[in-house]
Amino acid sequence: MSLKALSIAATGMHAQQINLEVIANNIANINTTGFKRGRAEFSDLMYETVRNQGVSNVAGLEIVPEGAKQGLGVKLAGIRDVHTQGVLTQTGNPLDVAINGDGWFQVIGPEGDTQYTRAGAFNLNQNGQLVNLHGNIIQPEITIPSTARNISITDSGLVTANLDGDLVPTEMGQLTISKFANEAGLEPLGNNLFGETTASGSAVQGTPASTGYGAISQGYLESSNVDAIKEIAGMIAAQRAYEMNSKVIQAADDMSSVVTQGIR
Repeated sequence: MSLKALSIAATGMHAQQINLEVIANNIANINTTGFKRGRAEFSDLMYETVRNQGVSNVAGLEIVPEGAKQGLGVKLAGIRDVHTQGVLTQTGNPLDVAINGDGWFQVIGPEGDTQYTRAGAFNLNQNGQLVNLHGNIIQPEITIPSTARNISITDSGLVTANLDGDLVPTEMGQLTISKFANEAGLEPLGNNLFGETTASGSAVQGTPASTGYGAISQGYLESSNVDAIKEIAGMIAAQRAYEMNSKVIQAADDMSSVVTQGIR
């Protein structure tokens, strides 16, 4: 019995170690633009059946109302990215944009595939194309000449600028954003990028500020949705749970020692 307790408590310690690692990653990215905090999800392991429900008692006269099934521990069920809105922070940079509501910016990945991000810290590359901090070209492609002045991005994603001293703004392009049926199913790729998966469903592209899509805020960036106080509280809870499981291991070891000494 003590050996089983050892293995059960070991699964608990392993689970809390993963929990702490997820919390550590959240805290590490507290200042990462557009970062979405992770949350470890756990489920119980299989059960060992000592006695089934509904069987006859020893005399065979009555039905046993309750069975006896002994749990064997805990396992990691998944690490969920919590896609709640982060606070919008004003930067004043005309190429910084944030989505206030639902939606994802589209960028071209290294393999030519479409990837998605909430981090709207954009800039221009050597060809004047709108790109993110890692050089990924924003989709649809928008090119802004070096002579452009007074760059404006409306809440519906229309990009305009004054060219060569013109008083009337010229349309440079239109930002679009994408939505997913299940954002939790998106695959985190690093560099604030996510990939579409079967679990997320296909991207549905739309115009910002239209029905069901968030609006664009120029001169703002979306902060991470990490709450430092909640993460610290979660860290303390994980540490205590880890300690309790370690005490179970110590108690099981003490019980084994008593049995061993008794045999001697």
